[in-house]
Amino acid sequence: MNGAALDIVARNVRSARAAASLSLDALAARADVSKGALVALEGARGNPNLTTLVRIADALGRSVSSLLEDARDDAIVVVDAADVAPLWTGPSGGTASLLLTNPRPTPVEVWRWLLHPGERHDSRPHQAGVTETLTVVRGQALLVLADAEHPLRAGQTICYVSDVPHAYQGAGRGPCELLMTVHLPLEHRRA
Repeated sequence: MNGAALDIVARNVRSARAAASLSLDALAARADVSKGALVALEGARGNPNLTTLVRIADALGRSVSSLLEDARDDAIVVVDAADVAPLWTGPSGGTASLLLTNPRPTPVEVWRWLLHPGERHDSRPHQAGVTETLTVVRGQALLVLADAEHPLRAGQTICYVSDVPHAYQGAGRGPCELLMTVHLPLEHRRA
């Protein structure tokens, strides 16, 4: 995460924590992250990973994108994927990048994932009302929802409630490219 992006995240986390009337200790405990990591993040130091950002966002009742983005009311937003730094990098070089969030009429995050065979990202349950749609653009993937496995191949799309533990895994012999949308309920809107 570059300096400008880290400054935005730091400002948004501080603001959201203050709006929720949470101390650093309370937010750290609620998010299951160390107080030191939270202090560093609010001070725009360090390089938080996707898991940390998800935990903090969930603990604040907000979306990850609300922590990453400046408030903008532009009618048209164009994002070049080449300009977006990954929020998750897997051990084999896979990536997940939050391309943008469409705030209207309810927030929808748009993610681009690249997973190599066997590479996996585990996600904790999201808050009630959050759903995801996953489309396999290339290759094969395995979506795990709670204890149920759902093998997917290029051209298939699945929609699901994501308030259970879930995981995305590259399957097959080659890389897997996914487009994912995360549909957030109205209460995830920024204040």
